Formats: sequence, structure tokens, C-alpha cells
Amino acid sequence: MPALLMFRRLRREVVVCLAAVALAFAGLVAFSGASQAAAQGPCDIYAAGGTPCVAAHSTTRALFASYNGPLYQVRRASDSTSQDIGVLSAGGVADAAAQDSFCAGTTCTITRVYDQTGGGNTLVYQGPGGTGGADTAATATTEALSVGGQKAYALYINPGNSYFAYSSTGGVPTGSSPEGEYMVTSGSHVNNSCCFDYGNTETDHHADGNGAMDAINFSTECWFGGCSGTGPWVQADLENGLFSGGSKAWNPSQVSETSHFVTAMLKNNGTTQMALKAAGAQSGSLTQLYSGSLPSGYNPMHKQGAIILGSGGDCCQTNHNASAGTFYEGAMVKGYPSETTDAAVQANIAAAGYTTGTTNPFTPGAKVSLQATTSCCTGAYLQHDTSDDKVVIAPVTSSSSSALKGDATWIVRAGLANSNCISLESANASGSYLRHYAFQLHLQPNDGTSQFAADATFCPKPGNSGTGYSLQSFNYPAKYVRHYSLTGYIASNGGSNVWDTTSLWAQDTSWLAAAPWS
Repeated sequence: MPALLMFRRLRREVVVCLAAVALAFAGLVAFSGASQAAAQGPCDIYAAGGTPCVAAHSTTRALFASYNGPLYQVRRASDSTSQDIGVLSAGGVADAAAQDSFCAGTTCTITRVYDQTGGGNTLVYQGPGGTGGADTAATATTEALSVGGQKAYALYINPGNSYFAYSSTGGVPTGSSPEGEYMVTSGSHVNNSCCFDYGNTETDHHADGNGAMDAINFSTECWFGGCSGTGPWVQADLENGLFSGGSKAWNPSQVSETSHFVTAMLKNNGTTQMALKAAGAQSGSLTQLYSGSLPSGYNPMHKQGAIILGSGGDCCQTNHNASAGTFYEGAMVKGYPSETTDAAVQANIAAAGYTTGTTNPFTPGAKVSLQATTSCCTGAYLQHDTSDDKVVIAPVTSSSSSALKGDATWIVRAGLANSNCISLESANASGSYLRHYAFQLHLQPNDGTSQFAADATFCPKPGNSGTGYSLQSFNYPAKYVRHYSLTGYIASNGGSNVWDTTSLWAQDTSWLAAAPWS
């Protein structure tokens, strides 16, 4: 075997081994050959950790890999008609185009956020026509964003908007039963008024004493005074106070979370212990803000099992919510999640690809890096190999060499065979393009032929898995750019070639349009 070929094969085998170790650590399923680990959502990860979701809410994406139902409901002002907004495909991103079409020429509000667990804990706005009360539903179009390269909308809560859910059979922990919860929110839209919460609350909309609530609060509200910094902070609303740690005294480990997208976590075993964590939701590991005993007077907890979003527990039947905040996704679980589970959920959130705005990443002249979305390989990017002209996926990090970063960066050009599609030129090999030959991907100089132009033209489509984008071959429209055993191909969903296997085809053909490495 030639030395270069042996080195390349060995290198890929090492990558496979490292990926398997990482997945085992995160509590996911390892793979062999082509990736065999199923795509997962946060609630799949929680279930694998023995702490299943009892409520799961989002306006941006499915929180289970298999979820294919509605995410939320919008109501348009022109005729008071409502429509459910679902996902592009099972486990995928919200179908924002359906909302855009339904709300065209009028305004819409978000009236419901469905519980993806099927347990009946659907959040409904606290106002006339909703759960009753004095508040209104939030406007549906205030913040558009991208998730995995696909347009979505946030639940953008202003003072006077709030949501509530209660089902006696919904399975939300009560009394002193252990519970965990997280939400993805925003450090760019907050205030210091009571109380932008997500979590367990009273069933009667009254402040029923210490421990009647167990909700994440995200705000600049300094309840007991003595706060350090300007916030916003992740705190625990346990009723009769927002706790930065285990007492009324300010917790010096608190950190202001100012990122546009923020992961906030709270877990509480109901009798002795709670923990608070936070992170930027686009990348990075969780910061342990607090882990220790419950505040005095909150042992044991007295949770009632309703769910609040956007307000405190004694709102909003006769009064109005005063808080502001943004909600993208969140879930509540039965039990006290492990540290490993927390970390895996954060990794899943970061891999979802939250970004501001909805700019087309495939505008000619732009640079882009294409990140794999299959759970085995989310740190890997499509790039040309250093030992030959083949195209592969391999990890790239901030510490990678400039040459490797260039290998994983592509310049978008108008399609050589069709200007409505695109061609991808190497950022560090001018004049060389991604093209397929015998269905395998190569990086080769443009020879000016019509065959090369057709082979080097791809048409971006919504991701086949519901995440990111899929690149459809111009001259073989049933085939899409795919990674299989860490090598690039164009592949159909089933066929005679080994890389056409239907196993993980949708995930392997879906790519995040990531910021360029070079």
C-alpha cells in the first residue's frame, strides 16, 4: 500500500475512534463505518440519561428526533383564523415559510406553544380567548433568526405577554420530587421587572409560599440586593424570591450572560440540593454558577406542577406581566439530570446552529464552511484531502493550521452550469472546484468543459433532515452531497452503491452553512 494512502486511511480511522469515544462520553451511541448513531434532540438525550422530558416547548425546532407535529399556533388579525406551524421534517426546524404565507398582509400572534412530549402541557397565552386573564399573546414576527441555516421565529415576550399550562395528568413533578429544566433565551432582550420565568409554578396563579415554584429566571432583576455586575443572570425563582445561589446573599460565582443566545439550566432534587448553569447557546461548555444546598425555608419543596413562561407565578389573571424576554426552546424533566446529560444537551443546542438574521449563506462571492450535522461528526467539515484530490470530512478547530482551515473553506460562485445554483471553489486552491466523478467528490481545476461545469454545480435545498442545507447535484438531481465513512460522495436515498444506504441518509446529506474558517 502506498505510504500516502496508508497515512490517509490511518488518519481517518483515528478520527473514527476519537468520535466514538466522544459520543460514549456524552451518552450517545457510537458508530462504525458510515455513522450509525441516530440524530437526537435534547429530550432524546434526557431520556437516555434516565430523566425523561415531561414538557418540551419550542418555536424553532423539534426537541425529539422523531417529533413531526406542530410546534406552535399563530392567529392572524385579519380574520382571527389560527394555523399550526410544524417542522420541515421529523426532528427538524420550524416551517417558517408556512407562517410567512399564512400571515402575509396582516399581523399574527403566537397563541400556543405545543408540548412535544404529548403529555398535554401545551402553553397557552394568559388572556381572553386563551387561559383567561389580563395578558395578550406575543407578536409572531418580532424576531426572525436562523437555526441550522433555516429561518425560524422566536417567541418574543414583551410586558403584557405571558403563557401558562396545567394538566393534572401531565406528569410535571410536584411536591418534593426532583426536577430539571433548561431554556434557550436571549441576553439581548431583558429587563429588571418581575418575572421572566420558565418552569414549575402554582396552579392557582397565587403566590403560595416558599417552594411552590421551581422555575428558571433570566433577567437583570436583583431581588435581594447586593448584586455584582449588570446581568442578565440565570437565577432560580422558588417563590418569594429570585435566588442566585443557596441563600439570599449574592452568589459571587454568578456571571452576566450577554450573548444573543443563552442556555440557562436549573435542577432541584426537591429536598437538599439545586444547581444553576449557563452558557452561550452557539458554542462552549456550561458554566457551573451554583451547586449546593437549597435556601433555608425551601427544604422540602412544595411544587404544584403547572408551567409558566414569561411571568411570575402570581400572574396574570387580574394583573399584567411586567417582564421582557425571548424564548426559543426549553424542556422540563422528571428527575435530577447528571452532569454528563447536562453537557450533552448543551452540545446538542450548540450543534443546532442558532444564528441571528436569515441571510442566504450561498450568495456568490461569500465564503462558507460546511459542517456535518450527523451526531457522530458535528465537529467535522467538508474539505479537500491533503494527500490526494478527494474530498472528505475531518475535524477543524480554532487551533488547526491555517492550511487546514483553508482546506475547509469554500468560495461560493454562481453555478458553472446553471447560475440559479452554485459552484464551490476552494479558498486556498484558486480555480479548483468541488465536483463529482464516478459519484465521489474531488477537488479539481476547472477544465472549461460542459461536463466539468455540470459535475461542479449544486443546488442548495432545505436540509433533508430538517436542519441546515442539502446540496443537490445539478446533473443527478436524485443525488445529494453526502459524507459516508468520512469520505464525500453524491448519493441517493437508496441505491446500488454502498454510500447510497438509506441509514442516516437525511442526516449525512444535511450541512450547516457555518462561518468560514479562512
